[in-house]
Amino acid sequence: MEHLTVEDRGAVRLLTLNRPDRMNALSRALVREIGSAAVEAGTARAVRAVVVTGAGKAFCAGADLKERTGMSEEEVRAFLGLYRDAFGALDGCPKPVIAAIGGVAFGGGLELALACDLRIVDPAAEVGLVEVRVGILPGAGGTQRLPRLVGVARAKEMIVTGRRVGSAEAAAIGLVHRVSAPGACLAEALAWADEIATSAAPLAVRAALAAIDGGIELPFEAALDLERRSYESILETADRREGIAAFAEKRKPVFRGE
Repeated sequence: MEHLTVEDRGAVRLLTLNRPDRMNALSRALVREIGSAAVEAGTARAVRAVVVTGAGKAFCAGADLKERTGMSEEEVRAFLGLYRDAFGALDGCPKPVIAAIGGVAFGGGLELALACDLRIVDPAAEVGLVEVRVGILPGAGGTQRLPRLVGVARAKEMIVTGRRVGSAEAAAIGLVHRVSAPGACLAEALAWADEIATSAAPLAVRAALAAIDGGIELPFEAALDLERRSYESILETADRREGIAAFAEKRKPVFRGE
């Protein structure tokens, strides 16, 4: 890929936005590559977790406004559809996806992080949905994912002011899960992903993510039914039997995704 590097670290796939000269701004080409990489990671049997990060000083500064300036209104509409497809593929990836926010994540950059399951941020990083300050609004899922994450009131305040949020506040409001040691964001994200990849049964993780994501908008009883179906989907797996046997034998289980 031209703007996205893909590297496997054991069972963890690392996706790195690689436009450091543009602060990893989201061009059409990069967004397409993110979507393709998300689909590929989701179907790769050897991959058990995914980390998304940015090269250089930024995670992602948002849309490539230089490219956007030359777009017609119809091209912008098409780009919004591209955003939805690509970030939807990341959001729907059956493997856990961790955003390693080692630098600023503004606009579409934060929307990219919001499409991930887990987020870790460097203490010096800032994040924000700043689109209203350039005359637009979040168009890559930010108006929907952020309220579901931090609540409607906080999301409205962040979006309508375009305010930038520091790492401590981002953690306090639940926007990110962890604040790393200075300069250690990627290393800690990879360690977190490796812990999931080596300690958790991949089929169970996949079923759990499906139950959470599928049930969040359902009435409670219907969501419980989905949870039951998700549980039943792993009942006959070798990994479930291995987990029970390992517990009884007081050893670490060896999960094979079977």
